[in-house]
Amino acid sequence: MAATRVSATWGRVERVTATIDTRTEALEVLRALVGRDDADFHDGQFEAIQALVDERRRALVVQRTGWGKSAVYFVSTLLLRRRGSGPTVLVSPLLALMRDQIAAAARAGVRAVKIDSTNAHEWNDVLAQLDADEVDVLLVSPERLNNPSFRDEQLPQLIARIGLLVVDEAHCISDWGHDFRPDYRRLRDLITRMPAGVPVLATTATANSRVVADVAEQLDAGAVDGAASPGVLTIRGPLARASLRLGVLRLPNSPARLAWLLSHLAELPGSGIIYTLTVAAANDTARLLRERGYDVRAYTGQTDTDEREESEALLKDNRVKALVATSALGMGFDKPDLGFVVHLGAPSSPVSYYQQVGRAGRATDSADVLLLPGAEDRDVWHYFATASMPDRERAERVLSALAQAGGPLSTPALEAVVDIRRTPLELLLKVLDVDGAVERVRGGWIATGRPWTYDEDRYRRIAAERVAEQQHMIEYEETSGCRMEFLQRSLDDDTAAPCGRCDNCAGAWFPADIATAAADAASAALDRVGVPIEPRRQWPTGADRLGVTVKGRIPADEQASEGRALARLTDLGWGGAMRELFAAGAADQPVPQNVLGACVRVLADWGWAERPVAVVAMPSRTKPLLVDSLARGIADIGRLPFLGALGLVDGGPTGQPGGNSAFRVAGLWGRLTAAGLDVPSGPVLLVEDRVDSGWTLTVAARELRRAGAPAVLPFALALRG
Repeated sequence: MAATRVSATWGRVERVTATIDTRTEALEVLRALVGRDDADFHDGQFEAIQALVDERRRALVVQRTGWGKSAVYFVSTLLLRRRGSGPTVLVSPLLALMRDQIAAAARAGVRAVKIDSTNAHEWNDVLAQLDADEVDVLLVSPERLNNPSFRDEQLPQLIARIGLLVVDEAHCISDWGHDFRPDYRRLRDLITRMPAGVPVLATTATANSRVVADVAEQLDAGAVDGAASPGVLTIRGPLARASLRLGVLRLPNSPARLAWLLSHLAELPGSGIIYTLTVAAANDTARLLRERGYDVRAYTGQTDTDEREESEALLKDNRVKALVATSALGMGFDKPDLGFVVHLGAPSSPVSYYQQVGRAGRATDSADVLLLPGAEDRDVWHYFATASMPDRERAERVLSALAQAGGPLSTPALEAVVDIRRTPLELLLKVLDVDGAVERVRGGWIATGRPWTYDEDRYRRIAAERVAEQQHMIEYEETSGCRMEFLQRSLDDDTAAPCGRCDNCAGAWFPADIATAAADAASAALDRVGVPIEPRRQWPTGADRLGVTVKGRIPADEQASEGRALARLTDLGWGGAMRELFAAGAADQPVPQNVLGACVRVLADWGWAERPVAVVAMPSRTKPLLVDSLARGIADIGRLPFLGALGLVDGGPTGQPGGNSAFRVAGLWGRLTAAGLDVPSGPVLLVEDRVDSGWTLTVAARELRRAGAPAVLPFALALRG
């Protein structure tokens, strides 16, 4: 095969005549990549490289974590570049976790750079390198493909010269994938716009047959020059992980699960990851373990980027026992000798569970994987499953608002018009964008005017699939058969067979006892009470357009003081009791005595500058008995006058909790009154059942401050996690 050397300009290729066997050349690159002279290809690796380099085909590689999917695209890139191809474009949602792969590629001579939100200061340099043809791999996030500047200015030039398109974590393309992302659906359009003969590689470790078929169909978009497509080459390997020793331990509650960790974390091999389902659980668990002498760190989507990188480095160097993490530490994290993975609560499907446990035991003979399921798991699954599904009425509201706008609307401006919170609004806009109904342009979003209909059947089928996946996870927990075989079959791996290592094959390999001291420590930690309620300082953007006569900063003499809640709804400790009180369909009831006692502890520990002199209740539509009994109970125990509840004007607040901030304030404005209350000249304790956005407390505090209260101290049972 003739090799080439690429010149330092976009258009010229200097050809060097040499007959080189592709396998020999590829093996040389592979050994440089991994830093070992004896390295050889795994089954399927060279077949994928050959299909891309020699045949310029489209390939889908489904292989277990640690198999070496990144080696396929980096080796292919270097070989294609030597043959005169343009740069590879690698689309991945994991750019922040690909530092190790990029460093390995550099050792092999692959020049890889990225464009994402973390390196905006480097974009001009990256574009200059691209212009000089000094980049072999450009890494971009799927969201970057729809950035107006990148899409309109850089992407057309890249498409004209692209040598290879790589779609990492390709299950994200599919509606049926466990981690579907709307931005990934744009890749089908990108593929159809590429020049004929450009190879495409999609990789994933977690795809069942339905996802494989869906991804392959999208990769095959557009025939070459009108000719029939040769089809997508799918390379699937066995997904069994011989190094993993799986197990499930059912314990009665959160204190017992934490006590087990306190008792046995030191016995787990090496260093590892403890997964939780929520940010609050990660933070609470990490704090408890640190207090008991374990060197651990919390790692969540809310963790600062620099702190994340530091924590990853500490784990890789075995300088911490574990990172206590949400799914933010998932695909792409590379520590071949990770010794264990423990889950406090189960992911929502065997597929996503397999993806997370696949972080362990990649270069070791043995790694321990233990699931400690929780009773609250299903509630968490339901929340995340419904949060990701578009809603017909909301979509039509967005399309109507954009159609009437007469020009682009920014996301904050649109948020103030359609009464949808920022995060679900952004997700909905992405769905509408890839459906062609809206478009992101400079200055915001516009409606395209193209016909759009809500695909109710599709979303019903996806929702049903999510429910089925959740049931499969329950079945994994309860199975008496081999657990690895169960996971393989969940991914439609026809090589599935008993592993001989899991707790069902070989007996429980983990202890089930809990030390008394650990149980006491866990119970004490989870019995902690008190969460700050941060006061609002600024009125929401757009509220003035909805008839609210204020905007900008809330005057200091109308603000609430910092408040307290008993617990977050997502907390491991009192959060469980709060979830029961506020569960859908839960009856209104007087405040339970144990809950009232916990509230008194919060008040005793508050440390306020000046003690309240009276108690006022918020009026409640859903929990009037609960709020009234809580406020009266606090007043009685504190020997404070109970002034009653704030009054309602014209039926009280309109709208429902959870809406857009501007609409929420507009629905509250003028609907609450302190008239009729004997407001004292000292601080007032304002009692609420639970705090969602905080706007109800903000508006109520304003009324009390304007009625003469020098300070308002909000108190609630629960704070939205």
